[in-house]
Amino acid sequence: MDLRSLRPYAWALALLVFLPVSLVLEVVSGPGLGVFASAGLGIVPLAWFMGLATEEIGKHAGPGVGGLLNATFGNATELIIALFALSEGLQDVVKASLTGSIIGNLLLVLGLSMVAGGLRYKSQSFSREASGIHTTMLLVAVIGLVMPALYVFSARAAGTVNELILDEMSLGIAAILFAAYVFGLLFSLRTHRDIFNPMSEKEEKPGWSIRFAIGVLLVATLLVAGASELLVGSIAAARTSLGLTDLFLGVVIVAIVGNAAEHGSAVLMARRNKMDLSLAVAMTSTTQIALFVAPVLVCASLLTSQVMTLDFEVFELVSVALATAVLASVVSDGRSNWYEGVLLVMVYALIGVAFFFHP
Repeated sequence: MDLRSLRPYAWALALLVFLPVSLVLEVVSGPGLGVFASAGLGIVPLAWFMGLATEEIGKHAGPGVGGLLNATFGNATELIIALFALSEGLQDVVKASLTGSIIGNLLLVLGLSMVAGGLRYKSQSFSREASGIHTTMLLVAVIGLVMPALYVFSARAAGTVNELILDEMSLGIAAILFAAYVFGLLFSLRTHRDIFNPMSEKEEKPGWSIRFAIGVLLVATLLVAGASELLVGSIAAARTSLGLTDLFLGVVIVAIVGNAAEHGSAVLMARRNKMDLSLAVAMTSTTQIALFVAPVLVCASLLTSQVMTLDFEVFELVSVALATAVLASVVSDGRSNWYEGVLLVMVYALIGVAFFFHP
């Protein structure tokens, strides 16, 4: 592997300096906000390199295995951060970060992608069929996430809320959502792969050797785990210093850090007039969060002192539902422009302001 091929990613290599900075601050008991900020900045390039390594391994293994790898590792950073937060008992932050990832991918990432592509091209097209299937998957996820909240709302009105029933309901819904994800993989990678890979005949040649790509993936994953532990451990101090709620911290800040790789990739693809790929990156990441990461975290919480239920705050559920509705409206015609992108970003800003002032 010629290291000169990493020159286009010099910015990512430069940001890696924040990893030792966060470790030093933690060792010398530095300000918690400093640890939180430096660990968050250090995770951004690691997420980027994990995405690159996964893409390169996929080029060696073929489109089928490559798609499975992307599906597995696409949200690895988000999952690792959430697992550490669960171990610390920060379930509210975990659920808020899931909400933030869904809203951020649907509104902020897609919005910025449409703006970036629309400033260069008057109009860009993408597969209405693929976007429609992704939207339907999101609607299934929204239904699954709403059911526990409806139970709590109705049971609370009757004064009969049962935590054990809520735990069992969450586990059952998590199993159904995970099954929907598995069937989605079968649909998109095997039986109907032509819908989601319209340009699969133009396979790119790998730029990295298979050993180097696997090595980068393993090292980046280990470093993300270490940085995530520092990030989660300093959340309380950062929350106090910034005067923010767990809800806003999870929905906006932690979600953006955890999905940094998808943000950059989607915008770059749109800039290259590959709106199909840009849309696929953002929407696939969103469906993975809702149908894969959330159920896995519910199951993982069984190893902690308290089960993480799917009883999301009403504010979060309404925001996810609104984001899905706005997305469905924008992608319905199979074309995008810069103004639609601006509108998506504005909707994200509106929701962000509401979460900032939410008590």
